Amino acid sequence: MHRLATTLQAPFHWLGQTAMSWSFNAGGLALLTFQVLRNLLPWRWQFDGPETWRNLYRVGVKSFPIVVVTAVLVGAIMVIQSGLYIEQYGAYGLLGWGAGYSILREVGPILIGLMFSGRVGANNTAELGTMKVTDQVDALRALAIDPIGYLVMPRFIAMILMMFLLVVIGNFTALIGGAITSQVLLDVNMVLFFQSVIAYVLLDDLLHGLIKAVAFGFAIAIISCHFGLSTSGGAVGVGRAVNASVVGSAIAIFVLDYAITFASL
Repeated sequence: MHRLATTLQAPFHWLGQTAMSWSFNAGGLALLTFQVLRNLLPWRWQFDGPETWRNLYRVGVKSFPIVVVTAVLVGAIMVIQSGLYIEQYGAYGLLGWGAGYSILREVGPILIGLMFSGRVGANNTAELGTMKVTDQVDALRALAIDPIGYLVMPRFIAMILMMFLLVVIGNFTALIGGAITSQVLLDVNMVLFFQSVIAYVLLDDLLHGLIKAVAFGFAIAIISCHFGLSTSGGAVGVGRAVNASVVGSAIAIFVLDYAITFASL
């Protein structure tokens, strides 16, 4: 009888734990967002300069090679996929538009965002989580140093700026990769490819993707810092926090992508 009662209670226990966990994380994310935005106010502007430069290098410069390689391949793939239909109708003048439109509005920001969350977001959560479980965050508070200003703000600023710059670089590199692929595989002149991009891809399409880049950088920064600072349970807890950070960032990227796309209709 006791075993039966335990079995019947298990689903409700899981639902209760899940609801409490979601509520805790939602509240923590909202509170951290408020604290970060408050620190951005001119009369409360507070962040550590050397730590910000260190994060700019770690977040941006070290992510540059993988972004460039991925962007070139993405541009090539988009041209190959578009070329299958372009060849059927002989509309080679639209090849640059088809690839450029997809890259600038959707594919570039999303793929770079996912890669950014997997590399930078996970590393950020692991670093902050390790500091949390080894009481380094509490030590900062004991020294009257605000962890938000010293730890979170430099990462927040670096991740938004570098996400924006990496998307700009990635988009440009993807277009170059697409142009080279169109020349080599489809015998479409690179000049014609870029003429198509300039003629048919609108400034609104470019801005649409850049807005997504800023939104994705904001979300990844907040989510990774929240899960890092709320880590508990030693090394196992750090692993759980990293996993939750990557999954949460990926979900946030797709939700924001849908919201921004819907708002632009």
